[in-house]
Amino acid sequence: MFEISQPIAFAPLTNVQSHEDGSISDTEFNWLLKRAQGGFEWLSTCATYVSDGGKAWHGQLGIASDDHLEGLTRLASALKAAGAKPVVQLHHGGPMAVVAPDGPIAAMAREGVRQASTKDLEQVKRDFVEAAQRAETAGFSGVEVHGANGYLFTNFLSPTDNTRQDAYGDGLAGRALLLRETLQAIKAAVSPDFVVGVRLSPVDLFMARGILLAESLQTAKWLVEDGADFIHLSLQDARSTAPEDPKGPRIVSAFRQALPKNVPLLAAGGIWTRDDLNHVLEAGADIGVIGTAAIIHPDWPRVSLQPGWKPTRLPFSVDGLRAAGVGDGLLNYLLKRPGFVQGGAPPRH
Repeated sequence: MFEISQPIAFAPLTNVQSHEDGSISDTEFNWLLKRAQGGFEWLSTCATYVSDGGKAWHGQLGIASDDHLEGLTRLASALKAAGAKPVVQLHHGGPMAVVAPDGPIAAMAREGVRQASTKDLEQVKRDFVEAAQRAETAGFSGVEVHGANGYLFTNFLSPTDNTRQDAYGDGLAGRALLLRETLQAIKAAVSPDFVVGVRLSPVDLFMARGILLAESLQTAKWLVEDGADFIHLSLQDARSTAPEDPKGPRIVSAFRQALPKNVPLLAAGGIWTRDDLNHVLEAGADIGVIGTAAIIHPDWPRVSLQPGWKPTRLPFSVDGLRAAGVGDGLLNYLLKRPGFVQGGAPPRH
């Protein structure tokens, strides 16, 4: 694992600022560079599609072709020069790959979504391997396999969404097999010092339907056995307990107890201040992942250390977002999110 001076990371935030062919735009380049210059050492790209068949939205960054290498190499070089250890989040949209040329695939067929064949899954694994190799060639410090938030791997892990009776279903071992085989293949194809981790939705949250903490703990244990260098938990509140056991241990604490101490545990969800961060670290995380707060505060690692500092909270002003390096694509995306921007979509009640 690479070392960082503070136990924080910049989240793999969707920013819809890439060119339509998946190449990085100057706006997205500067958006990420501004956060590296602001003190984020562990810094991730957005969910970056590994194949045209996994592309989930317009303006998504791509690592699906060697045509993407020039821009990614430029990005990695600039981020490293600014002191960052840049990571590419590798992504396949699965049932949410709504802009894929041939339509989305999933564990099971449903309206507008095709059931993935074994041939499809073999191609998925190849796509992730080739994408990871491109990331290493481009000069990134590592990759994170996106196994969270309802996308392809979460869809397979879900007991609600995956009722297959072949090797890729029929119990947790089968539902976890696609993710495990993909990780194993990536680890075998990259250099030993190239970091490879996995992001998980550990409970029923963000389209991770029916997923229980106990199964996620077992999945994480398997992934570590398969060579995962870190596990990253995608949560709404990084201090929360599992919905099925609200009086039980905090999710982060359960993972820390289940995993080897030398495997870093990252946790995202509701970290706005240093106090929030400290609570998450005390629960067992090694690194707190800063998401929404880093949209408006690109220099969060520095400004959050100032005595008496208070973050700007939702809804953000358009002027504040512009000053933080938010371009038109991301601004329009945020305006549609309830309660995110002053004058945008109203908050949900």
